[in-house]
Amino acid sequence: MSSVSSSSDMDEDWMHMLPLTEIEVVEEEETSSDSAEEVPRSVSKQRRVSFASIRRQRTLGTLSSLRPASEPIAIPEREKVPKQSEEPVSIPVRNWRIAIRKAREFVRNTPDAWQEFGLEKHETEKATRHRYNALRKSWLEDTVLVKMEDEPFDHGAMRECFRLKKLSNFSRSLDWNRASNYVAKRYIEKVERDVYFEDVKLQMDAKLWGEEFNRHDPPKKVDIMQVVILEFKDRPGSPLYHLEHFIEGKYIKYNSNSGFVEDEALRCTPQAFSHFTFERSSHNIIVVDIQGVGDLWTDPQIHTKEGTDYGDGNLGTKGMALYFHSHSCNRICKALNLTAFDLSNSEIANLERAQVIQTSSKTILRGSEEIVIDPRLKNTGDITLFLRQRSESPRNSPRVSESEDVHMMSSSVSPPYSPVNFLDDDPFPPSLRRLRSDSENSSITREAEHEEFARRQVSRPSCVNLEVNFRRMSLIQGQLTGGSILGERNPRVCTEGSILGRVHLEMAKYHENGRFAPQQGLNMLHEEEVDWDSAIFHLEKAAVCGVLEAIVALARMFLQLPHDVLEGAHVENTEENTNRGVDYMRMAAVAGDRGAMIYLANAYHTGSGLGTERDIDWVEATRWYDQAVNQSGEDEEGCYDATMEEPAYLLMAKEAELYREGGHGLEKDPERAAELYNDAAEQAMAAMKGRLASKYFMFAEECWGEMEE
Repeated sequence: MSSVSSSSDMDEDWMHMLPLTEIEVVEEEETSSDSAEEVPRSVSKQRRVSFASIRRQRTLGTLSSLRPASEPIAIPEREKVPKQSEEPVSIPVRNWRIAIRKAREFVRNTPDAWQEFGLEKHETEKATRHRYNALRKSWLEDTVLVKMEDEPFDHGAMRECFRLKKLSNFSRSLDWNRASNYVAKRYIEKVERDVYFEDVKLQMDAKLWGEEFNRHDPPKKVDIMQVVILEFKDRPGSPLYHLEHFIEGKYIKYNSNSGFVEDEALRCTPQAFSHFTFERSSHNIIVVDIQGVGDLWTDPQIHTKEGTDYGDGNLGTKGMALYFHSHSCNRICKALNLTAFDLSNSEIANLERAQVIQTSSKTILRGSEEIVIDPRLKNTGDITLFLRQRSESPRNSPRVSESEDVHMMSSSVSPPYSPVNFLDDDPFPPSLRRLRSDSENSSITREAEHEEFARRQVSRPSCVNLEVNFRRMSLIQGQLTGGSILGERNPRVCTEGSILGRVHLEMAKYHENGRFAPQQGLNMLHEEEVDWDSAIFHLEKAAVCGVLEAIVALARMFLQLPHDVLEGAHVENTEENTNRGVDYMRMAAVAGDRGAMIYLANAYHTGSGLGTERDIDWVEATRWYDQAVNQSGEDEEGCYDATMEEPAYLLMAKEAELYREGGHGLEKDPERAAELYNDAAEQAMAAMKGRLASKYFMFAEECWGEMEE
């Protein structure tokens, strides 16, 4: 027994000492039991095909002695070792590759929605495609093959739509059954060719704002469809068409060019997006007129502060006023820390219905939304330019090449953070792989990007109180640094009026002309139907923001003087209102309004219209007379006072009279009075007022005589 055990132990030791060699071992398939000729047992033995070690063979031999003869030996397969040559792929890249594969399978398995219209039977045409690169502000051209219907299948108020198929520039065959479906749009009425190009620039710039909105991690990402221009040079007149991908689904208009759309399909995201663009652009623009399928939008409109760019649909601050009159901040606005626009109590009550509808929206906040940068003192820059630079940062995927048809047109929905750039890593073969931009090699991190972003004034609140604080800080900082912010020269430090104030002024004017008044059909608007309280509310907000036109209007309104803005609005003639009117008049005079300067000078001179909080003060009177005389004709907002209510020589004569008499805190100064009378006489002579000039020369001689006495 011991010899047997020692022998087995020795064999086991030898098994461990033998080198590991690889021998091919596999078992032939057994023949079926109903075979006519029995296969010899020697043929069914193992044949050397797969790998096994000597130790493994001996183990198998031991097992074969213990198993029934009819039962084959099961040889476990060797584990496959993964290849080490494959580069690791990040999770976002892998997810996008999976999404692209699924999209391709979906397109391959989905029937053509336009198959019944027989577009492949139409004539093949060559067209020049004009694409706008919003990052580089440049246009790219190439040639494409298309088939288009002769008659439009739908139309709107301004444009009509045609079905169109376009072959990919990378297609190796002319298989029109696999061509992509597009919608070609043209204006019904003939317009200038530049209008088509401006529309494309508008939509692509709006796409950049969609990208910036997505960076703040809203509950739902948004995207704006790409649009290009097709020029049919072989047709008479070389007509132009806008070209967009055909998107199946129900098109919904979420807000319009003039504000909110009352519809049960109201959603929070489009309303918050418009509000976001207003604050994030430092009140320079607002993107409205949002419509589309789900969160894929098309045909937006941009209102700018000047109201000059982006075609006739740009209503400027009037369009901004129309939007905010119908906008009620929803939970997405609050999650992004957007400030509420100031509205009167009656206006807020009218928006309760919209608030109820938005409350029923199914968008759920995650709590991870990145708030808009708090309004603080920052430098002012071109936000659109910064967005273009930010889109080229390494956080984004590489830009699309000028010749990349698959990315630029065949993909309408872009991944998060970049509606212009479609893939973090290009999964297509090298023949389709685009050139990488130089910005890929940049070492700018996300933190540095945010730091650079914070250095610019790209976020200003919609609330008047915060806007006033911002302007006050800007003025103080400008005085300390010589008109610079953060050490950089800023020519806009307190040199232009508040855009937010101009929006409130436009809202006041809309109330005045009855735009917001409830009307019954085509009945005439009655003055009592105008919400004058709301009109005055917005006029006061505009005045607080420093809008000179609003300040002058309120001053004249409270002082019971004729006024151009809100002519039908009246306030009670009380001491309190008179004092408020003088306060507003002083604000207007400080802002450079010549009429306000003259009013204050006369009020301090005579005491008429000065209110109960101020007394006659000839020192103040001479000060304002002198400033009115030296006024160049341009106020703080750069407007020229063409009325020139009182010529300079009349004001000089009044100031000279005060210095000649003295009193009410002003010392008598005949010499100064003589100089003023002499200057007044010369200006009167230049104005062809000879008799008045002679009178002033006589007064000057009398003053010189008083000096000798």
